[in-house]
Order: sequence, then structure tokens, then C-alpha cells
Amino acid sequence: MAAFGTGGSRAQVRGPSPGFRFTLYAILSIVVMFMDQRHGWLEQARFVLQAAAYPIQLAVGSPSTAWHWLHESFETRDALRAENQRLQGQQRDLELRSMRYEALARENGELRGLRDALPPVAERYLAAEIVNIQLNSLRQRVLINRGATNGVFKAQAVLDDKGLIGQTTHVGPWSAEVILITDPEHAVPVEIERTGLRTIAVGAGDTTSLALPYLPGNADIKTGDLLVTSGLGGVFPAGYPVARVTEVHRDAVQPLAQVRAIPFARIDTDTEVVLVWFRPEHPAAPASATTGDLKAGNAALQPQPAPPPRPKPTAPEATTAPAPTSASPAPTPSLNPGRPASPDTPNSTTPAPSKKGTPAPTVPPPLPKSSERSSAPPPTNSKEPAAGDAAPAAAPKRPTSPTPPPPDATPRNP
Repeated sequence: MAAFGTGGSRAQVRGPSPGFRFTLYAILSIVVMFMDQRHGWLEQARFVLQAAAYPIQLAVGSPSTAWHWLHESFETRDALRAENQRLQGQQRDLELRSMRYEALARENGELRGLRDALPPVAERYLAAEIVNIQLNSLRQRVLINRGATNGVFKAQAVLDDKGLIGQTTHVGPWSAEVILITDPEHAVPVEIERTGLRTIAVGAGDTTSLALPYLPGNADIKTGDLLVTSGLGGVFPAGYPVARVTEVHRDAVQPLAQVRAIPFARIDTDTEVVLVWFRPEHPAAPASATTGDLKAGNAALQPQPAPPPRPKPTAPEATTAPAPTSASPAPTPSLNPGRPASPDTPNSTTPAPSKKGTPAPTVPPPLPKSSERSSAPPPTNSKEPAAGDAAPAAAPKRPTSPTPPPPDATPRNP
């Protein structure tokens, strides 16, 4: 039974021979290859098998891939962190450099504006930086970083690129204090550019207004007028802009007008100012504030010669009169024929009365021309020389007893 059982099991295990199986599989493979070549039946099968095999491939290659990914991730993260820190530091440096460049460019522009805004009267200038400010209703002062070592002196004009700033009051070795034009203790001699009216602008205690308290109520000033320096006072040059009038109030009760002006200078935002030295020989240079004679003058200005005198008009020659007789004195020719002379004066043209009492003609005959006088013969009844002869040496003396006037003659007041 054992043998039978053993033999029966062997008969069940035994299958087709290897050659048959090989032939069968070869034929099946050839058919499948032919059908796949002709119709592509195995394409979907390969797709399904590839999808089923991918998780197996991924599971097999995951440990090494995961290790490399983790290692690369940590290295990349460290590199990115270091590069980020480097770029942040570089950005900060660039920002600081950019800010510095912008500040330098702004300062350069301000200095160029200060230089371009200098008046022609300026001989040289010095830029200064504001290091301290004191702006309140009682004091309007700033401190600059230039002093006596830089040639700064007291009462020196301080300007900016827009207008007038003020003047120095206290000068130290390396710094100077500047009183602003808006200080209540400061006054600027100004003039209205439109009319030329001179007045004084006084600080109002704030950085945005000036007061003109000395203008009468009928002064020719209106809103929008430009105020410029008048050149008086010995500090500021003439013609530099100071402020523009913004308010003008006139009251019938008050004798003075209430005038307000806004300064051109950016007093509350300026960081640089300029100190100016002026040419003393320039016409716009500030005049010295003196009460007596000037200590120095311009030697080039000399007195001019006086113009020649005008020629005086020649007086016409007097009309010749008949020679005096024994009873009447001879008349003396007058130096001014157009003015009537008194009968008591010796230079009278009134003819003496004749012996018979008939008055002589009062109107003298017309004067002959020079050519006629030279060619006309002397009168026959006259003992005087002709016009071309020499004049008599002296006039005849008056008679001791004056001849009374004729009855029909009009008496004259002596």
C-alpha cells in the first residue's frame, strides 16, 4: 500500500514533458508578440504592471534617497541661512551708504544753492553747519561750528539760499552764536522793492513772521510786496531778499499800520548757512553805521572842475544926445536903457529941458546899426564925437542951480 501510494503520488506530480512546455510557451510568445506588434495589446498591461511595480521600486530605493535628501536639505538650509545673513549685512551697508550719499548730495545741492544765491557784492564766503538751535518766543538763536579761527567776526551777515538768516552776536574760537531775524531783539533795515520806502522789520518771536511796526497808516504798502535789505546799518548788503508782506491792517484810530511779513529763509529747517564777506568798494556794500564823519572814503572820487561861466549879454550902446548948453546940463547915458532912471541920478536918460521951457522928447531915437554908425557922418549941431571917434574923457559937471521943470511936465517922485 505504501508502494502504491507512493507510485500514485508520483504519477500525479508528473506533468507534460519539458520539450512540450517549451514548444507551447514559444508558440504562445510568438503569438503574443505578433498580436502586440499588430494591435498593441500589451501596452495597457505594461502600464498596469509599471504602476504596480513603482511602489516596490520606491520602497527599495527610499532609504538611500531619503538620506541624500535629508543631507542635501540640511546643507542647503545652512547655506541659505549664511547667504541670507550675508545679503542682509550687505543690504544694511548699501542702505547706509545710500543714505550717506543722499545726505552728501543734499548737502552738495544746498552748498551749490548757497553759492549760487550769493549776491554780487560778496567777496568770499564760508559754509557753516548748525549744531544747536534755540527757538522760542523770547529767543531765536542758533549755534554754528565756525568761529574766530575761521575768520568769523561779530555782526557778520549770515545768509542761506533763500534769504536773510541773521547776524553773529557772540564769536568763540570754534563756534559762533547767530541771532535770527525773527528774534524779538533783532531789527533789519529794509525797503519795499515796489516803492523804495524804507522802514525796519522786527522779529515777532516765531520763525514764520516779521513785523513792520513803524509804518504810518497811509504808507504805500500792500499784500505781496517784497521786502529787501536797504544796505543801512553796516551789516547787510543792499537788495538781498528778506520777506514778503502777507497782512496789512489799517485802523482809523491807530496812527500806524499793522503789517506782517513771512521771511524767505527756511529758519526752522535749515542745516547749513553761509557767512559772507563783502567788497567794501561795491555800491551795494553795507554802509557803515556812523554818527559823524566817515573814517575812510574813496580816494578815487575827486572834485570835478567847475563849468566855465556863461558869457554875459552885451548892453546896447546909449543914444547920443545933443551937447549941453550953458543953461542945461548934458545928459549922461544910462547903463540900463530898459529901466527908467530917476531924474536925480546922473545916469538918467531923461533929457534936460531947453531954455524956452519946452520939454525935450522922452523917447530916444532908435539906435543905428554898427555898420551905419561907422559910416554915418557926425551931426552938425552936436559937439559930441561921432560913433567911431573916441569917447569923451569925463562927463560935464552939473550946474549949481537946477533948472525948474516946465509947467506942463509931469513931476516925478524922487
